[in-house]
Amino acid sequence: MKALGQVIVAEFPDVHAAVQDLIADGDRVIERTQTSATHTGEFNGISPTGKQVGWTEIHIYRLEDGKIAEQWSEIDLLGLLVQLGAIPGP
Repeated sequence: MKALGQVIVAEFPDVHAAVQDLIADGDRVIERTQTSATHTGEFNGISPTGKQVGWTEIHIYRLEDGKIAEQWSEIDLLGLLVQLGAIPGP
């Protein structure tokens, strides 16, 4: 995830993530985040568009001894690609 974060910051340098929900139960934590940024760097072969874009992320963490032992993430890349004009929208 750290490498992905570095890529996102390089291609969307003004990226801002706002946590919408944070739920903990036992050894699990669920986070729902709304992210926004301006597309100013090449992203997956897509030239910079200058567009302001946004996407939702959901992360599930499993904790062990107070540290993240595992992480699962779902990121709305389809919605992002539509916003960037890389694929047609509905």
